[in-house]
Amino acid sequence: MNLRLAVGFLLVISIVFLGVFAPWIALYPTDMGLFPRDQKPSLSHLLGTDSIGRDIFSMLVHGITATLMVGAMAGSLSTMVGVVTGFVAAYKGGLVAELLRRLIDIFLVIPVLPLLIVLSGTLARQNVTYFTLALIIAIFGWPGAARNIQSLVLSLKKREFVDLAKLSNERDPEILFKEIMPNMLSYIGATFGMQVGAAMVTETALSLMGLGPSNANTMGIMLYWTRQFAAITRGMWWWFLPPALVLIIFFIGLQLLNMGLDEVFNPRLKRVTGE
Repeated sequence: MNLRLAVGFLLVISIVFLGVFAPWIALYPTDMGLFPRDQKPSLSHLLGTDSIGRDIFSMLVHGITATLMVGAMAGSLSTMVGVVTGFVAAYKGGLVAELLRRLIDIFLVIPVLPLLIVLSGTLARQNVTYFTLALIIAIFGWPGAARNIQSLVLSLKKREFVDLAKLSNERDPEILFKEIMPNMLSYIGATFGMQVGAAMVTETALSLMGLGPSNANTMGIMLYWTRQFAAITRGMWWWFLPPALVLIIFFIGLQLLNMGLDEVFNPRLKRVTGE
């Protein structure tokens, strides 16, 4: 058993468990003014209450759900576009492949964060939804995945098994899906995890600036309200620390998963680690 893979999986699945089962885990509704304000953690409120009279533990688990939704949607979209674009740009020649390569290069040099801020700020007046935010993040999140997939396909297409498949008169789609794709599944899975993590970071950053989904509760929105009510300077650790720790634990878990998958599926790295 790979230790990094096991620990990473345990960390990630723990956070996902809280998000998936939030309706049953949350103790209270998340409406404003239901409880006394600024209460410290107690048996009735495990993480205390905020300055708007909400139970922070309930806000936390529902915020995990929302942030995971944004991350999963944006990660899925950007990974799918990145995989398709990377495959075509690397395997097919001609004008289409050249245009895709140029498109990837253009998107890679675009200053993403300023554009995301402008787009989110513009759409914020029209009530940004989870899907809208995920779509905006995915639009600018696929080029990195596409470039990495392209590099890997360019390497794999020169291997002997691809030449053998061509000699066997296999068509391009068969070579891609039967020969090359199985050798990339672990990498695509790791890419998806990293895209989800990057999308969650982006959502948190935008929401922290007040540009997240309106009338919603995400981890970024939670941190936004801690900033608005100066929770750090007021010493309300039970408000600002839990969402920050959840995000840190999730990202550490993703990184450990990625490292573990590399060690399991990369023979050279496996020999170096001695596993």
